[in-house]
Amino acid sequence: MNFQEKLDKIVKKNNSFVCVGLDSDFDLLPKKFSSISHLQFEFNKWIIDQTHDLVCAYKPNSAFYEARGADGIKELKLTCNYLRKNYPEIPIILDAKRGDIGSTNKGYLKYAFDYLGADAITLHPYLGKESLESFLKLKDKGFFILSKTSNPGAGEFQNLKIIPPRVDRTNKVKASLNQYIALRVVEFWNKNKNCMLVVGATYPQELAEIRKIVGDMTFLVPGIGAQGGDLEKTLKAGLNSKKSGLIINSSRGIIFSENPRIEAKILQKRINKLKN
Repeated sequence: MNFQEKLDKIVKKNNSFVCVGLDSDFDLLPKKFSSISHLQFEFNKWIIDQTHDLVCAYKPNSAFYEARGADGIKELKLTCNYLRKNYPEIPIILDAKRGDIGSTNKGYLKYAFDYLGADAITLHPYLGKESLESFLKLKDKGFFILSKTSNPGAGEFQNLKIIPPRVDRTNKVKASLNQYIALRVVEFWNKNKNCMLVVGATYPQELAEIRKIVGDMTFLVPGIGAQGGDLEKTLKAGLNSKKSGLIINSSRGIIFSENPRIEAKILQKRINKLKN
């Protein structure tokens, strides 16, 4: 089973587009976990056990574990092990935003897939397709390429206007860099049908434009919740022709809420109501 098939199966089973971001910032963990060994893992386990029937994926951000060195990496591995053992049907998306020359990427690849056992990873496209070949040749894994990120400064480079071939065959209409990345991914990088895009909820107009370029491709959508993305506008702009194709991520808005299960359920219900 490849990543897209695994994702489609859990979306249907849980009737959910919700992805919970396990951005378990050590300094923000609830006090009740302070006396527990492996507290990041125990916190993640608590979140997972409360929300596993409400989600389509979990997305741990590697930075929150790397920040603690070997101890943090161990807790990330414990988290991935726990998911694979207890909820193997739920995909793990490692948010690591990797992308380097080929030999370096092989190290990133082994860390994400061989060591952690993730199902997918976020990648940046700056070095071009050639540099990511060691990832893209893996047929069973998923690859989320950064196109339009959710942060306030995303437009500094991503909105630069260019004149790419084949967006407009007259070569008269200027398109943004984020659109051209999307075009390259869908037309030239997606040989194994396992490339997807990261497109932020904080930019619904760009989300709609990218959807037109790539068709039914799946998007990982950060920016809902603490970053202020509008859910209704996101769904209107981003749903594909099958009324699907979105993984709506919420991290802090769920995991550090008073009741993570209730917050996850609210988001799940809001998405299902708005998408129909």
